[in-house]
Amino acid sequence: MRPSRFTEEQIIAMLKEQEAGARTADVCRKHGISAATFYKFKAKFGGMDVSDARRLRLRTY
Repeated sequence: MRPSRFTEEQIIAMLKEQEAGARTADVCRKHGISAATFYKFKAKFGGMDVSDARRLRLRTY
């Protein structure tokens, strides 16, 4: 499986940026991802902190 271009910290920062009021399309354009990728990240990492995401990563290996 190919590693992600983005770290957990970057993904969560994108999600927080959108939650703070930025439009989804603007966030996607700024970071160079598609809306589908953004919503996939949101489904997986939504509501998490960076420490939660790291714990999730460690459990999957």
